[in-house]
Amino acid sequence: MAQLKEGSKAPPFEGIDQEGRHIKLDDFAGRKVILYFYPKDNTSGCTAEACNLRDNYEDLIKKGFAVVGVSPDSEKSHKGFASKYSLPFPLIADTSMKILSDYGVWGEKKMYGKSYMGVIRTTFVIDEKGIIEKIISKVDTGDHANQIYGLYK
Repeated sequence: MAQLKEGSKAPPFEGIDQEGRHIKLDDFAGRKVILYFYPKDNTSGCTAEACNLRDNYEDLIKKGFAVVGVSPDSEKSHKGFASKYSLPFPLIADTSMKILSDYGVWGEKKMYGKSYMGVIRTTFVIDEKGIIEKIISKVDTGDHANQIYGLYK
C-alpha cells in the first residue's frame, strides 16, 4: 500500500480487542480517533505509551477523542496487558497484521546494526469523517498525550 498522508481517507479497520469485542473504524463515526500502533505488550516503551494515554484518558475523552491501540499480540496477551495496567481503551489483536499492513506500519527496523521486520511505532489521528488528520511518526512514549494535544494548538 502507498504511504498514507495527512488528508487521506483512513483505511477501514476491524478486529477483536482484549475483551473479545469486535471493533471497527465505523464504530467511531462522529468522533476523532487516536489509532496508535505499538510493537509489543509489556515492553518498556509500549507500557510507557499505554500508561500515558491511560493517565490522560478522561481528558482525551472530554476533548472528543477515542483511543484504540493495535499490535500483533494476541487477545490473551492484550487482556493481561490491559488488566495489569488498568487500560480503559480497546487494544486490537492484529495477529494477521492486516491493519498494520494497511496503515504501512509493518516494516524494516534496525537495532544494534541488525535489520528485522516489526511494527513501526506510529499514531494516526483520524477525524470525525474518517480522514487522517495527523500522523505522529516520532512518538514520545512517556508524554504522548501532550504530543497529541500539541498538534491542535
